Amino acid sequence: MQLDQSNNGVREPSEVVSRYLEAIYYMWAEKEPLRSARLADWLGVSRPTVAVGLRRMTRDGLVRMNGRKEVELTAEGMRAAESIVRRHRIMERWLTDGLGLDWVTADAEAARLEHAVSDVVEQRLYEVLGRPATCPHGNPIPGYSEASPREARVSSLAAGDRATITRVSEVAEREAPLLLAYLSQRDLTPGREITVSESDDVGKTLRVEVAEREVTLSHETASKIWAVPGHKS
Repeated sequence: MQLDQSNNGVREPSEVVSRYLEAIYYMWAEKEPLRSARLADWLGVSRPTVAVGLRRMTRDGLVRMNGRKEVELTAEGMRAAESIVRRHRIMERWLTDGLGLDWVTADAEAARLEHAVSDVVEQRLYEVLGRPATCPHGNPIPGYSEASPREARVSSLAAGDRATITRVSEVAEREAPLLLAYLSQRDLTPGREITVSESDDVGKTLRVEVAEREVTLSHETASKIWAVPGHKS
């Protein structure tokens, strides 16, 4: 696992390192405590494999372990991760907005294409697409936008709360692609306004009104949706 030299003399991650950086970034953005076992599950590799990879990335100055034995990106690692994620999300925008692919297919194709796209093509796509601020699922494109500090997981809302959906968790996007299709089919997409009609802490479910329909969500599913709360109904 090593870094390649770009034409500008700036070190760029190899494809394997890029997968690690991307996964770490997504979990960091979701405020997940990131341990090596969790990273192994995400990447679908063994824990010893992840341990070796993290040691090499630590040696290369991309990650470090904090006092809680959680993985963190260094400043250099964060810059590299943001570049990867930015390219992926711009590719997703092109595949959905330009080619009409669905969310799930666009994500899978973007993961294949992102490593082959140059900075020149990335920038040109960004301009042609109208300088988008987010990926199709509402996640901000690093360097161009940031998540709202007022965001909250839908699972944290109470009965009577109103909110506007801002994004669908990238963790859900990668680990539960069927969930993406489920949410899209039920209009639980960025920009939609929702009202929580019932929150059942015992049954761990949440019932929300969206686009003139009622949808029941498990707390786990609701935790994968972020929204900006408004006033109570």
